[in-house]
Amino acid sequence: MAKDDDLPVEAPDDDETLDKAAEDHLAGRFGRPGPPLDRRNPFMLGLLGGLGIILAYAIFLGLRNAASILVLIFIALFLAIGLNPAVVRLRSWGVPRGLAVAIVALSVVALLAGGIIALIPPLIGQTTELIQNVPGYIQSLQRNETINDLVQRYDIVNRVTSALNAGTVGGAVGGVVGVGRMLAGTVFNLLTVLVLTIYFMASFDRIRETGYSLVPASRRVRVRLLTDEILTKVGAYMVGAISIAVLAGASTWFLAVILGLAYPFALAVVVAITDLIPQIGATLGAIVVSLVGFASSLSDGIICAVFFILYQQIENYLIYPNVMRRSVKVSDVAAVVAALLGVALFGVVGALVAIPMVAAIQLIMREVIVPSQEAR
Repeated sequence: MAKDDDLPVEAPDDDETLDKAAEDHLAGRFGRPGPPLDRRNPFMLGLLGGLGIILAYAIFLGLRNAASILVLIFIALFLAIGLNPAVVRLRSWGVPRGLAVAIVALSVVALLAGGIIALIPPLIGQTTELIQNVPGYIQSLQRNETINDLVQRYDIVNRVTSALNAGTVGGAVGGVVGVGRMLAGTVFNLLTVLVLTIYFMASFDRIRETGYSLVPASRRVRVRLLTDEILTKVGAYMVGAISIAVLAGASTWFLAVILGLAYPFALAVVVAITDLIPQIGATLGAIVVSLVGFASSLSDGIICAVFFILYQQIENYLIYPNVMRRSVKVSDVAAVVAALLGVALFGVVGALVAIPMVAAIQLIMREVIVPSQEAR
């Protein structure tokens, strides 16, 4: 009978040897890894859900804290898109891109500086003159028997005198400090937007191409065509807004010349620049010109106030919709509704992007949504 040692020994299979070697390698000095965790385990589901909620809340806090900076970035990007056609036009004349960006940026800075320089002399001088003329206005009002009866009936003089106490003065001082802080913050925001706009204009082509590269190649051509058309609408909107501002400035110049107000050209520049500011710009320009009018005479101030009240209604409901319909191809009703909703929902930023947003929505509906529905 053969012994066990004499029996033939089977050679180990090569695959089994490799699997065993791999398992020994994975085991390492700290043992073999266990099975993967079950993602459907209630504990894992709760843990991952809690981590997701914490991450979402952290993102919300970050966006909320950086909201003011994000708004400035958005405004700068919008202005860069609107000013890019001017850069493209200069480049078509053979101007290098860097020099074209510098020319456009310097033109914007010169326009802002000219507006500020034009604003300061009439605002300071005419406001001082207005304060000096206040006693004369009061005396002229006191000659009116109706006004005298109202003053005596409601004891206006004593009420005004009692209101001027130490607390009121302290509140006024605090208000002056608050106004100073607001002005400093406004200057900082303007400089930030200006610098960001210049950077965006300088690298506009690179930013656009980077955005297109993130789109799948099968849809890239169509997305490029649609996006370029939307960007063109933004540039057309800027041209329309500048045209409306120039018209407002010209109307102010005629009014100032007819009334014989001081600094008519400066007042026209102020109104034109402030009219570019959505929501509050036209009102600011009207206040400045009305102050100059009241400093000249009471009747001139009333005429200025009435003129701007009427002009703003005409601009908001007649001039603005018609200009936007011709430049951005947006209907009158859509322009008015978009402007009102933009102001109500997002304030200045909403008023700034309302018309281009409507134009973009109309383009996407006409070129994407409607053909998709017709194909069904």
